[in-house]
Amino acid sequence: MADEMLGKKQLAPYVAKKGEQYMNKKQYAHFRAVLEHLKREMMGDIDRTVHTMQDEATVFADPNDRASQESDIALELRNRDRERKLIKKVDESIARIDSGDYGFCDSCGVEIGLKRMEARPTATMCIDCKTLEEHREKQIGK
Repeated sequence: MADEMLGKKQLAPYVAKKGEQYMNKKQYAHFRAVLEHLKREMMGDIDRTVHTMQDEATVFADPNDRASQESDIALELRNRDRERKLIKKVDESIARIDSGDYGFCDSCGVEIGLKRMEARPTATMCIDCKTLEEHREKQIGK
């Protein structure tokens, strides 16, 4: 996911040195840079969408053209809403870095792991707790 989110300007993954302490200052600095880069990319996408929608606001006489334009706009707005929610998670992750909680599971407190944090920089649960949560959601039907 991080590859998709970071787009073309991908930041190099953090490579831990042997015996290095988990979530030290270098790692926090790396993940802060990853999260801030991700946020900048999404904010740029949002700005481009707004400008595009303003520039391309055309009233078509043909109902099919109008329906196609409205469908495109609805899809774009849905994507931007997803990005807005992700920006909120990015901000929460940056706050977790500031508080020293970043990289540790909210449920059990264990290390989430560098590879998982690289794959999903906004992760708040270790893979075991997240899997368990998804199984529960599946059973409940959410």
